[in-house]
Amino acid sequence: MARLLIKNGRVIDAASRHDGVADVWIEDGVIKGVGANLTAPAGADVFDATGLIVAPGFIDMHVHLREPGFEHAETIESGSRAAAAGGFTSVCPMPNTKPVNDNATVTSYMIEKARRHAVVNVFPIGAITKGSAGEELAAIGSMKQAGAVAISDDGRPVMNARVMRRAMEFARSLGIPVINHCEDLHLSAGGDMHEGAESVRLGLRGIPGCSEDVMVARDILLAEVTGARYHVAHISSRHSVEMVQFAKSKGLAVTAEATPHHLALADRDMKPYDSNYKMKPPLRGCSDVTAVLEGIVNGAIDAIATDHAPHPGSEKMQEFESCPFGILGLETAIGITLEQLVHPGKIGVARMVELFTIGPARILGLDRGTLAQGAPADVTVFSTEREWTYDVNKSFSKSRNSPFDGKMFKGGPVATVVAGEVVWKI
Repeated sequence: MARLLIKNGRVIDAASRHDGVADVWIEDGVIKGVGANLTAPAGADVFDATGLIVAPGFIDMHVHLREPGFEHAETIESGSRAAAAGGFTSVCPMPNTKPVNDNATVTSYMIEKARRHAVVNVFPIGAITKGSAGEELAAIGSMKQAGAVAISDDGRPVMNARVMRRAMEFARSLGIPVINHCEDLHLSAGGDMHEGAESVRLGLRGIPGCSEDVMVARDILLAEVTGARYHVAHISSRHSVEMVQFAKSKGLAVTAEATPHHLALADRDMKPYDSNYKMKPPLRGCSDVTAVLEGIVNGAIDAIATDHAPHPGSEKMQEFESCPFGILGLETAIGITLEQLVHPGKIGVARMVELFTIGPARILGLDRGTLAQGAPADVTVFSTEREWTYDVNKSFSKSRNSPFDGKMFKGGPVATVVAGEVVWKI
């Protein structure tokens, strides 16, 4: 295995609360030590991180890699390269593949495909129900044995409360979290964007915030009854953030994630009828955006995840009402987070690192998110100052559906190290 010394960076490890200039020594794919003035032995590679942040490898706990079944939009290989270019060393793909990842065979296929072709770690999330149809529990136990780290039906939320209760009970017995895309499909039916003044102005059908809120409320009650670990995916509503904060105050094992695009954009920021601004949950009102930002500041929200959802132009470049929901997110996540949270002084860089590392690692029970001696040598190196412009046509993803094309950022990823190997750098 390669030997690597990362020198002179500001090393931030939220797990150990280390924050200071130091060197990181890597050998045989693991962290061998963190300290001042370490000396590289002959033949070792040296990476000078002067002026940069050196952190445990960033984890994106919510992506869509589209394989198997939708390889025209993304593959495990192309998605992993986009992840590496975004500073992520681990990603967790959702199960809405074809076939759905609802059994150990599909889970094992994804893990083997990643082992052979991915440049980052891939930890699949299995389905809650067979075919994500919401009726009968999937083979949760065998998927966990095969390597699934959580269960979720994601874009097809479980509407039946009894089925969700049973899933929570089963997941609790297995020690894995239940992740839900919180949306009452009856309330949101036919909607294309957030319900409000902007949807009226544009003449588009609305998706009300309460369609998220009622599902969050239901699931928190079920989490209390079952004692399950419950996670709210891509939280976007003011009332949902408040409910998660209340659940935490009651000692419930409830966590939540927010996406960078829900931090950066509100419905009023949409370019009219531009399908690159169409996603679920939709871009909400300004008060919701403020609440999500505050939820990160006050700890109600535990992680930032991209919900990277690639769609090819043949599908996305249709009329707004006809095109699918979802945007790219992996390569712009660090830049947006710095812009919306760190540079305005809402949080410090250490809190940002926590949201991308130990936060998701704790939720999913991963042995990642730290630079402790003996930990896997996954490292993210990023700048808070480097100016760069995102060009979606140069993305490593197979798709191009991003509203941030042409946007200039201050700060972003510089290098990504997985198992001691530099898999991407500027």
